[in-house]
Amino acid sequence: MLRRLYPHPFLTLLLIVSWMLLVNQAKLGSLLMAVILGTVIPLLTAPYWPNRPALRNMPALAGYLAVVIYDIVKSNFIVARIVLFMPNSQLRPAWVSIPLDLRTPEAITVLAGTITMTPGTVTSDMSEDGRTLLVHCLHAPDPDGVRDEIKTRYEARLKRIFE
Repeated sequence: MLRRLYPHPFLTLLLIVSWMLLVNQAKLGSLLMAVILGTVIPLLTAPYWPNRPALRNMPALAGYLAVVIYDIVKSNFIVARIVLFMPNSQLRPAWVSIPLDLRTPEAITVLAGTITMTPGTVTSDMSEDGRTLLVHCLHAPDPDGVRDEIKTRYEARLKRIFE
């Protein structure tokens, strides 16, 4: 019964937390709306998402979130310094291809979202076979270093979480 009402419990929880953060007020009406959305949206999307992603390592997920939050904060300062103080002539934007070892669509989506959320980088495209991401970097004097950092810092952790 509970499984039919909440086919994707983590999605339900994520939607409730996201709604409460968006409305930015802890009121009963806001919580009720969050619970309604957190229940209805997974029910409506369940037929299109029959297999839930298996999160194999919850401590690794917590570590991944900590790394991503740290990188976002750090990148904000780096990008601000680049924008405010670096002359355009010294800026080295680059397109970087990231070959993927990840195979699950959910893990690839989290990786692409992480890259895009980190200031200074954006995931622009994915190859047709789903094995390569194309990333644009605001300033990448060493594109190979950017690729290696994404693979070791994010992709390796996501493999431990999802695969």
